[in-house]
Amino acid sequence: MVCMECGAKAEKGYTSCVTDLGNCLLIVRNVSCYKCTECNEIIYTVEDINRFEQITEQAKQFTQEISITRICSTKTVEFCFSKST
Repeated sequence: MVCMECGAKAEKGYTSCVTDLGNCLLIVRNVSCYKCTECNEIIYTVEDINRFEQITEQAKQFTQEISITRICSTKTVEFCFSKST
């Protein structure tokens, strides 16, 4: 594959994608892509974009807010999980 920015060769690789869902950040690691060997531009195939969008939609349905409700003297923390709306 050829980089659309500089025209150099882009090689198959993996990257991480970060998306702001409003109430949290979604980080997806090991997303397949092509990386330019010269300018480090990241290029995704249509299939990769569709899969990432699918993961993002699923994450929106299952996002949870986490709040610390109590810190105990034994250095343990209790968490409260509630499904966001």
